Amino acid sequence: MYRKEIVLRRHPDNPIISPLDFPDVDAVFNCGQTMFEGKTLLLLSVCPRDGMPRLHVATSEDGVKFDIEPEPFITQDDTPMPWRDMDTWPIDPRVTRIDDVYYIVRPIQGPACILQKTTDWKTHEFIECIALPCNRVASLFPEKINGLYYRVDRPFNIRTGSMWISSSPDLINWGRHRPLAKAPFSSCWAVDKIGPTPPLRTPAGWLMIFHGVMTYAGGGRYSLGAMLMDIDDPSRIIGHSKGWILTPDAPYEFMGNCQNCVFSCGAIADVEKDLIRVYYGAADTCIGLATGKLSELIELCLRDDKA
Repeated sequence: MYRKEIVLRRHPDNPIISPLDFPDVDAVFNCGQTMFEGKTLLLLSVCPRDGMPRLHVATSEDGVKFDIEPEPFITQDDTPMPWRDMDTWPIDPRVTRIDDVYYIVRPIQGPACILQKTTDWKTHEFIECIALPCNRVASLFPEKINGLYYRVDRPFNIRTGSMWISSSPDLINWGRHRPLAKAPFSSCWAVDKIGPTPPLRTPAGWLMIFHGVMTYAGGGRYSLGAMLMDIDDPSRIIGHSKGWILTPDAPYEFMGNCQNCVFSCGAIADVEKDLIRVYYGAADTCIGLATGKLSELIELCLRDDKA
């Protein structure tokens, strides 16, 4: 590798999940991530060599070696009309646990966002389409704030992709939209567009991993950064990383369907262990794991914001 690792460090077994873990698959990448019954659970974006993309559940005792369910958890056929014909790209799921319910936000072509839920990761229920085109990355907060649900999303047009925050009384009807962070953001690594993942509660505030895109002569580079939002008023950013905390630097992050790309749909934090784990798509082809100290990442966000 050519660059120093900043807070997050790649696992030595990377990539931890690849197309070789399936019978006949072109790619397995951007995954929702959470804890379920004491195990790490990933909701994998899977593109078969000769069929429609689908989502598979994978679970792990140690967070590194995963057992992948052979049958898909979500497919286009599960989506009710009138959205089914548009649901040709069920990938990039964001997973948020609120109480004992796991909510899944994912894009359909357009792109727009649909909301689903599960309690057992064996069955799921369609709730509603919750964002009009062009918006594909809505990410829910894991609890109500001042009596309302909150989310961060990324409406997108041809010029820019910036993050907005909004609230809802019921997870379906969203309003009070406010700009949160505008691209270009932080520095040149996130100059073209930025996008959110589900925020994590920490003692210092809401911590969110986000992606940023920079376009070079040879194409775009997707990297990851982090920001902190006020615990009582998440529309207020109280700190953020100035630079990336993970950027493509390993062969499996350069070579694949989307070269020069690390992309996460979330993260898992353990305050007691002072640990953050980020499962990320590498070049839209396989999945890597990067880990670090939660306290170091929070300190970086607060320090960089004052620099």
